[in-house]
Amino acid sequence: MRNSVAVAVTSSEGLALSKDAPAPLYHQLKEVILHRIRSGGWRPNDRLPAEDELAQQYSVSKATVRQALSEVAQKGYVRRVQGLGTFVTEPKVQQGPRELTSFTQEMHKRGARPSSRVLIQDVVEADGAIAAALRLIEGSRLFRLKRLRYADGEPMGLQTAYLPLELVPGIIEENFAEVSLYELLGRKYGLTPARAEETHFAVALAGDDAAPLEAAEGSPGLAAERVTFLASERPFELVRAVMRGDRYKIVLQLFGPDTAG
Repeated sequence: MRNSVAVAVTSSEGLALSKDAPAPLYHQLKEVILHRIRSGGWRPNDRLPAEDELAQQYSVSKATVRQALSEVAQKGYVRRVQGLGTFVTEPKVQQGPRELTSFTQEMHKRGARPSSRVLIQDVVEADGAIAAALRLIEGSRLFRLKRLRYADGEPMGLQTAYLPLELVPGIIEENFAEVSLYELLGRKYGLTPARAEETHFAVALAGDDAAPLEAAEGSPGLAAERVTFLASERPFELVRAVMRGDRYKIVLQLFGPDTAG
């Protein structure tokens, strides 16, 4: 095991915090910490600077530092040891899909015929939650695309995608009943997803969701929220989805320590 050492985050990497940015300070600091870990600046078992050191360095309160560290810990990147400090964790065995795919690609891989019906295709303003997820100013203009997704003619789920309109000029004119969103983003706008953070949770289908899915109100569903990032680490898409619990399942491929790579 490597010796535990304190490593300082420096603003010389262009990662200084800004009180004028739309994202709150704790979120900005969280991203700074995650960047250092993902880039190898901090390695497993390294000790992060103390809370008061981070607070002084970034001119924020210790409460802001604690909130940032708490969220990084929730993601599994660090562990907090009472009386000793905060340490970078060992890499976890990946438990989930190893590649980012669209619904269309996913259904093709399952041997099903995908199709879609567009329910909403418009321009909206970002509310607080969406703005924070996409690191935008609240009220920024977004392209919104809500589709009912089918597999072999059967309704599988509802997906609503939000993209900053500045990145996709003219997209409102596209026919998404015929076109894959990801295929279009890469071909026309040069937007290629590098990674995504996706959260899944169980829900009871509400009436507005149950009706188009041809399911009984209150029946089980699988919901997900995904933020997709470019290679530059800029988030460019937020997707909220609700899938039928009786027709959709998540399949995980789990590897042992000798085969995970």
